[in-house]
Amino acid sequence: MIRRFLLVLLILAGAAAAFVAYGWWGNGPTEEETGIIVTEGTGIGALGQQLAENDQIKLSPSLWRLGARVLGGNEPIQAGEFTIPPGASAAQILDILQNGKAVQRFVTIPEGMPSVLVQERIDAAILLEGDTPLPEEGSLLPDTYSYQRGETRAELVERMQAAMDEAIAELWPQRSENAVVTSPREAIILASIVEKETAQADERRMVAGVLSNRIRQGMMLGADATTIYPITQGRPLGRQIRRSELDDPNPYNTRAITGLPVGPITNPGIESIRAVLDPADTEALYYVADGTGGHVFARTLEEHNENVRRWRAIRAERGI
Repeated sequence: MIRRFLLVLLILAGAAAAFVAYGWWGNGPTEEETGIIVTEGTGIGALGQQLAENDQIKLSPSLWRLGARVLGGNEPIQAGEFTIPPGASAAQILDILQNGKAVQRFVTIPEGMPSVLVQERIDAAILLEGDTPLPEEGSLLPDTYSYQRGETRAELVERMQAAMDEAIAELWPQRSENAVVTSPREAIILASIVEKETAQADERRMVAGVLSNRIRQGMMLGADATTIYPITQGRPLGRQIRRSELDDPNPYNTRAITGLPVGPITNPGIESIRAVLDPADTEALYYVADGTGGHVFARTLEEHNENVRRWRAIRAERGI
């Protein structure tokens, strides 16, 4: 009787050893690199079921669960998308899901990108699902955003919009007394113009100061980008602006109407928003390109006309 009992124990021990050697630490069934997406809150049991259905482990879900609880680490399972190398053992897979780095995919929205181009960029992002809704102009915060396989494009747009809402909610209470805008929406509208008027970071507050002065004095802002926006929705015009377009009193054209346009003309970056909330304290009312990528600023129309004359001479020298 005792011998039989010992024999049973030896058989069980051998089976356990075989399980450990073959089922848990032995090579897995995959011959190529595979992936797995783990959702938030997935437990060991559900994970074993998922791995078995994907043919990524040799073990049954119940044996996977046993091995994970007895032989695995105590770290929690991470959510995200993970890459599993060919032939990965059950032990390796568990370690990857507990301690490995999730696959990161990114889409970058540059400062000043209009919503029609944002839509195209998100459409082109691989492994996202669904159509991209056309976001309201000025509703997205330009930045680099990570996303996971299977996330919808609409969800990514919502995260970009939530980032803008959060940013403006944080910055609006910090505005200076010199700010001319009277609401967060006005701040985004004016910031979108600043974004298009200068490509130089150190000029943003100065351009914002000039535009703020013009608003205070009831002058037209005179920004060409606002004239172009209703024609192209933010895409490059590709030609000179026509006189009829400059004179068109549509609600965007700040060369024909006073005050802010009816809405943003692009998605402004956070630094342009900061600039309009704390514009430079300046008496300048005019600016024109200086030929180096920046601008020269003027307090009077006479000074400005002279600066314009210089700029036209530079253009002539360059054959423009």
